[in-house]
Amino acid sequence: MHQPTYLTALDLPVPATSELDEDMRRYFEVCEEKLGMVPNVLRALSFNQDKLRNFANFYNEVMLGESGLSRLEREMIAVVVSSINHCYYCLVSHGQAVRKLSGDPVLGELLVMNWRSAKLSPRERAMLGFATRLTETPAKVQEEDRQALRDAGFSDRDIWDIVTATGFYNMTNRMSTGVSMMPNLEYHGLNR
Repeated sequence: MHQPTYLTALDLPVPATSELDEDMRRYFEVCEEKLGMVPNVLRALSFNQDKLRNFANFYNEVMLGESGLSRLEREMIAVVVSSINHCYYCLVSHGQAVRKLSGDPVLGELLVMNWRSAKLSPRERAMLGFATRLTETPAKVQEEDRQALRDAGFSDRDIWDIVTATGFYNMTNRMSTGVSMMPNLEYHGLNR
């Protein structure tokens, strides 16, 4: 196997699920029930349960909270941002989520390699173009960029959610890459 076997390149304690606070222990159990695994990002953060709790709450709000963006659209943002940033962990885990939510085993790889080559709706193209611009050249984002999203059918609340998802994945990409976090091996074979 070519993927390193460590969780991260740092020597930090990873407590057993049974050692976690009740709320985080339950969260891990829900992950096991729904996903069949606890994502390694959660295990990696478990050395500090306050950080884990804050991360989990923010992730759940950004990716699962009420929004005019579908779950698939938010996962597409995660993959495109992670592709630009070359974040191995997020490309593997969110690429799998795109495969699952879209029912298309090819879409995740297209988004990883070159989202512009994928057969996407004008709405998706506008959203991913904005996420790309905000990731590559954030200081150059202007009102015309937000207007292009409005013209594609996004509300100002939707634009807020696009910006939040883009910002969240730029942060998590840096976290994951900075500590050389490895994705769960299970992600590689799911939804193919």
